[in-house]
Amino acid sequence: MRKFTPFCVAILFVIIATVGNAQTLKFGHIDLQALLQVIPERKTTETEFIKFQTDLEEILGEMQKDYQAKLQELEQMGQEVSELKRNAKISELQNLSERIQGFQQNAQQQIQQKYQELLNPLYEKAMEAIDEVAKEQELMYVFETGSNVVLYKSNQSLDLLPLVKQKMGIE
Repeated sequence: MRKFTPFCVAILFVIIATVGNAQTLKFGHIDLQALLQVIPERKTTETEFIKFQTDLEEILGEMQKDYQAKLQELEQMGQEVSELKRNAKISELQNLSERIQGFQQNAQQQIQQKYQELLNPLYEKAMEAIDEVAKEQELMYVFETGSNVVLYKSNQSLDLLPLVKQKMGIE
């Protein structure tokens, strides 16, 4: 019986320590998209992105106008134009059409790259602030609630958005 008592005491300490640790688990949540929307630098980023996108659209518009003009030239060619000249114009239109399609695909990739290039510094700034606040609040996990992946959050989960905004000097 004497050997059993220290064993029971040891198990009791382990249980108390486990219960004590379980009660200190703290969780937080934040809507990252909402945070990114209120970062002041976002407006500059948006302006730069829109200008980049507009420039690409203008280039595409010019290419399409050129295509329309050449198509009109082809349609206005009379019967007296040689087959060779007509085929050359058709070939020119096909080449221009392929260039337009290639430009559109390339433009989409450039737009995505530019968006990431402009958004990454904002995202990194937000993540640094989230990390700092989470450490200050001694949180075990921080869940991103804007993506609707979190199916339930307790009232005990700390909403980090106001704290992170304060840490970043927003509002």
